[in-house]
Amino acid sequence: MIKSTAILLDSAAFFAGLLFTLAFAPFEQSYLAIAALTVLFYTWQGAAARRAAIRGYLFGLAQFGLGVSWVYVSIHDYGGANSLVASLLTVLFCGFWALFPALAGYVAGKLSHWRPGGWIWLAFPCIWILVEYLRGEWIFNGFPWLMTGYSQLDTPLAGYIPVLGNYCAGFLVALTAAIVLLLVECRKSLSIVAASVVLCLWLTGRLLQGIAWTHPVGDTITVAMIQGNIDQKNKWLPEYRKKILRTYQQLTERHWREQIIIWPETAVPAFYDQVSEKYLGPLALKARKHDTDLIISAPVRSQKKNEYFNAVLTLGKAKGIYKKVHLLPFGEYLPLQPLSGFLLQTLKIPLGSFTAGSRNQPLLKAAGYPFIATICYEDAFSRAGTGNIAEAAFLLNVTNDAWFGDSLEPHQHMQIARMRALESGRYLLRATNSGVSAVVAPDGQIRSQAPLFVTTVLSATFHPMGGTTPFNFFGDWPIILLCSLFLIMIAVINFTQFMEESVNHHN
Repeated sequence: MIKSTAILLDSAAFFAGLLFTLAFAPFEQSYLAIAALTVLFYTWQGAAARRAAIRGYLFGLAQFGLGVSWVYVSIHDYGGANSLVASLLTVLFCGFWALFPALAGYVAGKLSHWRPGGWIWLAFPCIWILVEYLRGEWIFNGFPWLMTGYSQLDTPLAGYIPVLGNYCAGFLVALTAAIVLLLVECRKSLSIVAASVVLCLWLTGRLLQGIAWTHPVGDTITVAMIQGNIDQKNKWLPEYRKKILRTYQQLTERHWREQIIIWPETAVPAFYDQVSEKYLGPLALKARKHDTDLIISAPVRSQKKNEYFNAVLTLGKAKGIYKKVHLLPFGEYLPLQPLSGFLLQTLKIPLGSFTAGSRNQPLLKAAGYPFIATICYEDAFSRAGTGNIAEAAFLLNVTNDAWFGDSLEPHQHMQIARMRALESGRYLLRATNSGVSAVVAPDGQIRSQAPLFVTTVLSATFHPMGGTTPFNFFGDWPIILLCSLFLIMIAVINFTQFMEESVNHHN
């Protein structure tokens, strides 16, 4: 009977992981995140650390197995690996990141073992967010996909995001789940208090949504974002280069009336110096003639130092360059050298070898305003460029999600990008090769959007913004510090009481 109950709880943890993924784009069933974490926390209660870790791992396998299955598309369809190798690497990838929910389960199990009950219900949300923070910001340069807070962009908890950020919203989801579990199991008097806390938290979030933390500082700006929809399999083939360059030139020349024209990540399938004179030079002259700022993306090389950069360049009225800082591990650089390099060379999977740009680069300018530029998945990190946020009038992200085809990834990436607009209180202009190209307002809502996998130009208007949100000033540290202090306090209390009970038992 005990064994069958354990298996049932193990299965429940796995099912909860699937449920959790449905809270994110493109499914966007936000409240399922609460249900999923409630089930997971229930399976951790009273479980030994090893069993809780197994349940966390099962949760993570389902979460990442469904949620980041698009890794297979990238490795197989565009990386050139065969089905067996792509499947193996995808399983290893998902299995590795599933270790983090397992770590959360292990710590939760240890605390539960010391003294079940008590304040352990509050420890679970703290553990969950601290482990998410570890995964999202530090390990292998960070992997912030399927973070709990991203599921709450369209719920009242979004009101907390400009104040304390994504991890705060995630903590409140986990705290709500823990309180729901408490409501099911505790006496009536405590249930009323717990329910009141949840109600106050969510109502406060709704009230915070009514606050405009930033304000327009000038007239509206017109923008055109070129979505070339270039097939990733053909993009870097020499015989397609002229056709691709001609496509971007033709689409651009139809929109010289716009103040800003933006191309997506590495829209130019050549090094900048290879096309700067005969191709980009004439376009820059036309941009200046029409009083337009042209923003392009191309790889840039430094032949003296043998360095390669993924870059955004502004041409036209204002000239400048931004070199990507936060590189993609196993995509733009190889960690764990020389092991990873040997493994990937053996599997014959070609990957880039880029150099990271300086963290202290000056802001680029367009339409007379400075802006923060990010490339590809740099927009998944709230700290990317936020040091200069008070100076920036808007955000720009260029990316190429064509690597992942018609999968969940373009939708998830768009959801992540929306978080940056809401945290900063600024418009986000997002230009992509195949979608999702969009303009996101300071409240995190999409104002205009281009269809996926269509060659098109998204024309829109937006306001440059001034002022800062509380999050721009404080960052993630208040919620991370709060969770850390709570967890230390609960651990000390539980361990002290555990030791006292052990001593009394022996006496």
